[in-house]
Amino acid sequence: MRSYVRSVVDIDSSDISDDVMNRFLGEAYDVIVYSEKRWPFFEVATTFDTVASQKDYTVAVVGASVTNGLREIAAVKTDNHVLEYIGRDDGDVIYPLNSNTTGNPWYWSFWADSIRLYPTPGSVDTVYVRGYKDPAAFGAGVSDDTEPSDLPTPFHMVLATYGIARAYEQQEDPTMSAQYFSIFNQELENLRARYEDMPAAQPVRLNSRSVSRWMSQSYLPNRFALFVGAVGGLHYLEA
Repeated sequence: MRSYVRSVVDIDSSDISDDVMNRFLGEAYDVIVYSEKRWPFFEVATTFDTVASQKDYTVAVVGASVTNGLREIAAVKTDNHVLEYIGRDDGDVIYPLNSNTTGNPWYWSFWADSIRLYPTPGSVDTVYVRGYKDPAAFGAGVSDDTEPSDLPTPFHMVLATYGIARAYEQQEDPTMSAQYFSIFNQELENLRARYEDMPAAQPVRLNSRSVSRWMSQSYLPNRFALFVGAVGGLHYLEA
């Protein structure tokens, strides 16, 4: 990658050292991986065990078995139900800090890199977590045979494009640097659109007035219709 950057800019290692070039490529890596919280190639699933009468668990504890550690938590469930995410303020209202209520957790909140379960677990239970892991280090201080961890191959050329822009900048050619920075941003946005697209299995409905996917795929027979009564909530009637 360093050789490619130098060949484009028409320089050699006497103009930009390997260490400096590694730092440029490391910058590109950081720009890419931290430009989006939900890159699918960082998705991971893990578990952790609760401790009786303990409500708070750090991300380090939750993601202890995840390579490089856990960066973001997306969903939490137990063996028999999915926990609902709520804000920390709502959790403090429902379960005041001076409350000693324990039981099976039904809610969770996130604050200061810690997850809080509501109510406080009363026993040891396995909790299943889906989230996004931290990327491995890449760039300065990394051995030459190291590839950008988990970054799909199409992103490798984007790293090089950023490196070219920084090399031109270091060589005091702002015009070419700006052009390659523009190319870098365009390539990154194209890949972002590709990798953040919905899964192919996700149904796409066009020109539909239905706002509920659940309603469109309800297990109820077609002869049943759902309506919301003025008083008394939801009712099912046979059509």
